[in-house]
Amino acid sequence: MAEIRHVQIWGAGAMGSLYAWKFFQAEGMSVSLIAGGERARRLSAEGLCVNGNRFRPEVVDLAGDSEASELIVVALKHHHLVGAVDEVAAAVGPDTLFLSVMNGIDSEAILGGRYGPEKVLPAVALGMDALREKGNVVFTRAGRILFGPPAGRENPSSAVGRVQRAFDRADIDWEVPSDIHRALWWKLMINVGVNQTSAVLRAPFGVFHTCPAARTLMVSAMQEVIAVARRKGIDLSDEDIGEWLSVLSGLSPEGKTSMLQDVEAGRKTEVEIFAGRIVSEGRRCGVPTPVNETLLQILQVYEQRRGGEVLIPCPIDT
Repeated sequence: MAEIRHVQIWGAGAMGSLYAWKFFQAEGMSVSLIAGGERARRLSAEGLCVNGNRFRPEVVDLAGDSEASELIVVALKHHHLVGAVDEVAAAVGPDTLFLSVMNGIDSEAILGGRYGPEKVLPAVALGMDALREKGNVVFTRAGRILFGPPAGRENPSSAVGRVQRAFDRADIDWEVPSDIHRALWWKLMINVGVNQTSAVLRAPFGVFHTCPAARTLMVSAMQEVIAVARRKGIDLSDEDIGEWLSVLSGLSPEGKTSMLQDVEAGRKTEVEIFAGRIVSEGRRCGVPTPVNETLLQILQVYEQRRGGEVLIPCPIDT
């Protein structure tokens, strides 16, 4: 298969913009943004701004003609992907690979169910502190991407190697862990802990650096994820919390989680794939999850009060 020389970014939020900037600067590579309608027109006119650097990658509206993509980096919100998974069909060819840096553990199954699991490399983005401020994405740490081979592909190492070399050209730190599915649950544990508690407390990372009560709440939510994961045969432990605390200590005190940014901007959150998922899994396997039940209820209240609009609560299996 040919080397990856062109990357498409699907979702130009803080994370998508950071990766677009990385690929835009990479020698011998190009990057475009997947968007449609008014968003496509705005991105075409304004471009993106990352750490004060304004740049204008090509914007591809898939409602028109489109060539097959080599790599599509998916950086959408969960609720956007569910309703839009068919929209990139025109960009998917025999050699197209998807790599999702989305939160949660469901995006790979959604993409694989539509386009085939052999096209999807399971992935986790860790340690970045990108923050959108008045149209400018600011970051001090780009973090790294953990990813693994696609399922059902005859030569999965070829797909992994193509993405490794593309990341190297774009100066994106990467790792291929021995158990990517454990890594996915590790990231879910982090999101359930820090994303949700930061949103409820309206707290940037610096609060968790200095406030024991905030850390205690975060860790309590994470321990419930560990209990559910272990009941499902996934080997998480308190040592994984310690590893996250080491990462957290290096994040910018002014940095904010994606869920805190959503709450501050009055946007829908991803609570259904964090607390909603853990509460549902806990009920199925008999593990109590009172901290996540409380966080779920608080965040549902935020969403129902958003702009006076009453939203449908995220479903919880009983």
